[in-house]
Amino acid sequence: MDESRPIPYWRLLAGVNRTQNWRRLKLAVSQSRLHAFLMGLFVVGYAWLAFGLFHKGLQFTSSFPGLGPVLIERMMFLLFAFLFLLLLLSNVIINFTNLFRNRETHFLLTLPVPHKVVYRWKIFESGILASWAFLFLIAPLVIAYGTTHNAPWHFYLVTPVFVALFVVLPGVLGSWAALGLARWLDRLAFQIAAMLVVVLVIVSISSWLQPETVTDEMLETRVLDVVDRLLARTRFSLFPYLPSFWVSSGLTLWVEGAVMGTFFFGLVLLSHTLFFGYLAATKSGGLFFASLSAVNSRGGGGGWKFWKRGSGVSQALGQVAFQPKLLDLLAKWFWWGRADSRALIVKDIRTFWRDTTQWGQSLILLGLLVAYIMNLRYFSHRLTSDFWIDLTSYLNLGACALNLATLTTRFVFPQISLEGKRVWIVGMAPLGMRRVLLTKFLFSTAVSMTVTMILVGTSCAMLSVSIDRIIYFTITVGVMSFTLNALAVGLGAVYPNFREENPSKIVSGFGGTLCLVLSFLYIVGMVTLMAMTSRWAFGGSSTMAFWAGWVLFLGVSFLLGWLPLRAGIRRMATLEV
Repeated sequence: MDESRPIPYWRLLAGVNRTQNWRRLKLAVSQSRLHAFLMGLFVVGYAWLAFGLFHKGLQFTSSFPGLGPVLIERMMFLLFAFLFLLLLLSNVIINFTNLFRNRETHFLLTLPVPHKVVYRWKIFESGILASWAFLFLIAPLVIAYGTTHNAPWHFYLVTPVFVALFVVLPGVLGSWAALGLARWLDRLAFQIAAMLVVVLVIVSISSWLQPETVTDEMLETRVLDVVDRLLARTRFSLFPYLPSFWVSSGLTLWVEGAVMGTFFFGLVLLSHTLFFGYLAATKSGGLFFASLSAVNSRGGGGGWKFWKRGSGVSQALGQVAFQPKLLDLLAKWFWWGRADSRALIVKDIRTFWRDTTQWGQSLILLGLLVAYIMNLRYFSHRLTSDFWIDLTSYLNLGACALNLATLTTRFVFPQISLEGKRVWIVGMAPLGMRRVLLTKFLFSTAVSMTVTMILVGTSCAMLSVSIDRIIYFTITVGVMSFTLNALAVGLGAVYPNFREENPSKIVSGFGGTLCLVLSFLYIVGMVTLMAMTSRWAFGGSSTMAFWAGWVLFLGVSFLLGWLPLRAGIRRMATLEV
């Protein structure tokens, strides 16, 4: 087989996947028009709402003479800098799954298809999966930026070109990082070291990014000097060798009418994209196959043997912290639960721990939330108005609830579907499918409720609110934890997908979409209701209005959680295995 002409293979793979995706789309629309309607409504509603909010915010910021343009320009540089980092992280995770944990990849390697073609197609597929959501999220902001600055019509044609070239770089770099991580990620020592490094990086970044405190003496100087000192920690986004700097500079210069400057940064971005893209497309196939061979030839339990052979701290960690018997010992502490329920919980924990992408993503989400909460103590010192304190406290409640909704939709919803074709083993056990569902619900609720209530209580304390309001917010997010977990578990049982083993694809179905939309609407509606009927915030309300709002909140939370959970219980009771 001639490997010097991979274009026919590429066209064949692209044509097959295009046909499959088109057929899946038509089948999804024909089988569930409600799903298609909800997806379209959510897309249009988000685009309209996000554009309106971004446009109002940019207009408000630009209304400050001399200061507004500086803040908006720095915001654009920060946006693309963090977008580059998030895209890089997302590409690492998705490329690792797509290259080394994908059945299609292993199947393609058994065919007379060159390794470099398989690698090229998979990083292209991973790049699309990793980039489309980010592009969808920032599109309203970029459009709002153009309308605020009265950008010409060709600005909206140049921007997609810059962004398309920009997303290639994190895709290629993320695939190379995945190739390196694949050789070490299944080793227990590397997993522990990675967790420690992630925690250290999050703590270091959260402490380094805190802005400088403004004193009365500083306010007597020029405003621009003060702003420059406050934004000193954001100067990393102006580093000229970052791809995000090339994109931000090109777009801002185009708005200002400096066409030659935009053309220069466009050529810089294009040259780097072509260079790294060429290396990935033609020279990385051998590295991919070598990494895949190393992963597949690795003996089972190698990491355990490493820790058992060690001594000192490594031996203590291996024999105490990470032995499988430890989970059994911990499960016996929950003496009030039945033995079969405890065994199911132990099985779920082991399955979760063995899947590196699962616990890695959850660790990242929780790490970002912890970093956000750690920085609240610096932000709260600058709030002197009761209105802003009240607004910040409810926005904090909404942010924590949305993070909880992300975790429940991503990790709790697929729990039933991940049983896969082996669900008949659980179904034929004395435990029964009904108790399986309830056990999963109670365990996920207990874990998420404990973590979320601690985080919300800590964040409220850092905002320096009163103790009665801390209890109020903590109980509120506890009720939300019950509702969101019941919603995710119930819909996951009503709309299972036992044929798919990838949690991301399970969540992308009708049930996952419905769960995400309902969770989002529930959080927005309930946070708004609690703020409008609060006894403390925004001037306060009457006692009757407060209790009426609280009763309505409890009623909606109970119904939205209990009805899907009850439907899931009925579905599991009649499931044929």
